[in-house]
Amino acid sequence: MGEMKDAMRDVKRAMGQLTQHVPEEMGCFSSFMGTVLKPGALDLKTKELIAVGMGLTARCKYCIGIHVDKALKAGATPEELWEVATVAVLMGGGPAMTYVAELQKALEELAPA
Repeated sequence: MGEMKDAMRDVKRAMGQLTQHVPEEMGCFSSFMGTVLKPGALDLKTKELIAVGMGLTARCKYCIGIHVDKALKAGATPEELWEVATVAVLMGGGPAMTYVAELQKALEELAPA
């Protein structure tokens, strides 16, 4: 398994433990997440592209991986993801730029060949 997939697996496992220990709170979070990601004025692809940009500016490796995967599954292209990266760097500066390496890893592991 690749580095990005390993990170995604580790966080999912930890979230499972969190759900066991605080099920009500995690249920509320899961419900909120599901509601936010429903298509509305913005479609799912657009919302996932925003999430990738936010993951880059927040410097969250897991967020980058999971939302790159979801964005690709929602129809995003690698070109769109690279453009999202430029917006994230515009808003997040150098620290966001360093996390573009995580976007590269996610695309290498998750994008269809």
